[in-house]
Amino acid sequence: MTQYVNPDLQGDSPAWLSFIWIAFLVSLSLLLLGIYFIPVNWWIKGYLYMGTLFLTASTLTLSKSLRDKHEHERLVNRVKHARTEQVLSKYES
Repeated sequence: MTQYVNPDLQGDSPAWLSFIWIAFLVSLSLLLLGIYFIPVNWWIKGYLYMGTLFLTASTLTLSKSLRDKHEHERLVNRVKHARTEQVLSKYES
């Protein structure tokens, strides 16, 4: 009987993860700093800060949801493949 074997999965390297976090923090910091120094009224700055907060939160939520959907689809495909292998092994023997 042939069993389904998980392919070797490689995660992201520590250097890549560091780059992602540094790029995120630098871009967010520069945006917040730019809003702080823009010569407009405080209520406009508040609106820009609020927009930045909601955009950042929704971007993180969207990326997590897309990743979860991808992992779910991989799991479903793995289960379907295992069932197919099981059915084929019954007919082969």
